[in-house]
Amino acid sequence: MKISVELTLSPLQNEFEPAIIHFIKKLRASNLKVLENPLSTQVYGDYDSVMQVLNTEIKEAFALMDKGLLFMKIVKTDRHDYESHF
Repeated sequence: MKISVELTLSPLQNEFEPAIIHFIKKLRASNLKVLENPLSTQVYGDYDSVMQVLNTEIKEAFALMDKGLLFMKIVKTDRHDYESHF
């Protein structure tokens, strides 16, 4: 089953950028399709593969910060090629 996941990592600390950059670089290094925009990062692929990578990388990201939030949306389809039609 293919999924699309939108992630927004928000470290609750003064030095927040290094944690976000590290998290995105780790996602880029996976074999998954990763797209970014200024507000979020999207990951696309097979459910088991995506969730395995996210489980590992979210745990590491949380370990590297004192406090933080992660907003995650999951859609049951691969939407990496979505284009608006208006």
